[in-house]
Amino acid sequence: MYEHQTYEAILGRMLARVPDDVDKREGSIIFDALAPAAAELAQMYAEIEINNDLSYADTSSDEYLERRTSEFGVHRRPATKARRKGLFRGKEDVPVNVPIGSRFSIGELTYVTVSKVATGSFVLESETVGVVGNQHYGEMLPIDYIDGLVSVELMEVLVPGEDEESDDELRKRYLTTINEQPFGGNLADYKAKISAIPGIGGTKVVPAWAGGGTVKCTIIASDYSAPSATLIDEVQAVIDPQVNQGQGLGLAPIGHVVTINGVTNVEVNVTTTLTLAQGITPGMVQSEVEAAVEAYLLSLRTTWKDQIALTVRISQIEARLLNVSGVVDINGTTLNGTASNLELEAEQIPVSGTVTIHV
Repeated sequence: MYEHQTYEAILGRMLARVPDDVDKREGSIIFDALAPAAAELAQMYAEIEINNDLSYADTSSDEYLERRTSEFGVHRRPATKARRKGLFRGKEDVPVNVPIGSRFSIGELTYVTVSKVATGSFVLESETVGVVGNQHYGEMLPIDYIDGLVSVELMEVLVPGEDEESDDELRKRYLTTINEQPFGGNLADYKAKISAIPGIGGTKVVPAWAGGGTVKCTIIASDYSAPSATLIDEVQAVIDPQVNQGQGLGLAPIGHVVTINGVTNVEVNVTTTLTLAQGITPGMVQSEVEAAVEAYLLSLRTTWKDQIALTVRISQIEARLLNVSGVVDINGTTLNGTASNLELEAEQIPVSGTVTIHV
């Protein structure tokens, strides 16, 4: 808006107001008197431009975006802690129990036991917020001595930890709230309420799926994987507890019987024939090829909630593999043994299976 209000333009206008019989050349008294004022005015216009952008949701950022969205009840989602399954063993690999509140370390992270699932199986919560709590697996070390405990293993993610919501995510959610008007159990209302639950990456809502008054909501975890049974149960309890379903004991309206499902994984096994550069062997590109396939499948999973159903396309995989260093050409690519695109159902997501390279 004010990009034309430069130092040169402002100084030129100021000098134009000075009579021509006065020396206005650079270095003259009048020039040196006006130049600092022109520089300050140019800076002022730049700051006006910045403040103008901060006043609108589509160009705002940081705390100013939060102040804008909070006017409509949309607040930035904070980072959350991951909850994981932990297995505890004593002598001869016998399951043992540990006190609630016991702390264990793996790498630079610390987890604490928060609840018991079964003998030797506990829910662990990361003390560090964010997605970093989802990443480590394997042997853990107790921070304090626990009698009879021999080994601790950090297992699958039950509820993924999430980083603080980004500006882009907050802006998108704000615009969705304004434009779709979630209210009283409509589709937008279910999507907004379920997506606000920690650990949820998105949902698809099917109204009247088993007759009038029934609603099916299929969820994907915030790390774009299939949700754990623990997460599904938590969402069910928040939206419409299974005890006395349809009675309005959760966030769902009275009379709505809501069923929460999770997406299901479909393994994608890729077989392809590569032409490699001289001196390059299949083993040298295997890991990069696998990473390229996984990156593509992850990109599909991130769009699952906005698509009717996902399609894994051979052309997209081949385009990415051609970007792998050492790959000259590619042909004969198949998905799960078939030389055609893989069409998934509405509640399915693709995950990496095997990647077989022929030369």
